[in-house]
Amino acid sequence: MDDIPAVALQDLIQDHGQDVWNYAFLLTRNHHVSDDIAQDVFLQAYQHIGTFRGQSSVKTWLFSITRNRVFNYKKSSYFRKVTLLDYLYRAPSAKSAEEEYMNRTYTDSIWQLVMKLPPKYREVLVLDAQYELPLTEISSLLQVSVGTVKSRLHRARSKMKDYLKEVDGE
Repeated sequence: MDDIPAVALQDLIQDHGQDVWNYAFLLTRNHHVSDDIAQDVFLQAYQHIGTFRGQSSVKTWLFSITRNRVFNYKKSSYFRKVTLLDYLYRAPSAKSAEEEYMNRTYTDSIWQLVMKLPPKYREVLVLDAQYELPLTEISSLLQVSVGTVKSRLHRARSKMKDYLKEVDGE
């Protein structure tokens, strides 16, 4: 585990930690799970930095690890049981005044619309718009062709336009 100095690991976390957490949240929609996955991603990066070949950016490599960790988590029986129980027995919660204010902001509205997109469209849209990854890196990360990425991106943008028209109509 001495492949990467602790200082370099701290730099990696400082430079990409929030992006990794945000990506994990985008895929899981769960704060606690995103915390765990982000920690696991940097542990894996620390342990396997020697396998990084530089064929993509460090961010894309970390996103690839994140995506794999999320999918492994979603395959686990624990996830299926906890998610089902959370859905069935969701505890009522009161929103704070601050939280209500934040929910009314334009940015939050847009993110709520993004989160309504089907996962394959949401993921490609966020990787393109939020993280500004090149289409070739998105293609590599998602393990689909560049044409598929372009198609999903077009459909995601189209759905977002439709969502925004609905909101403006209300």
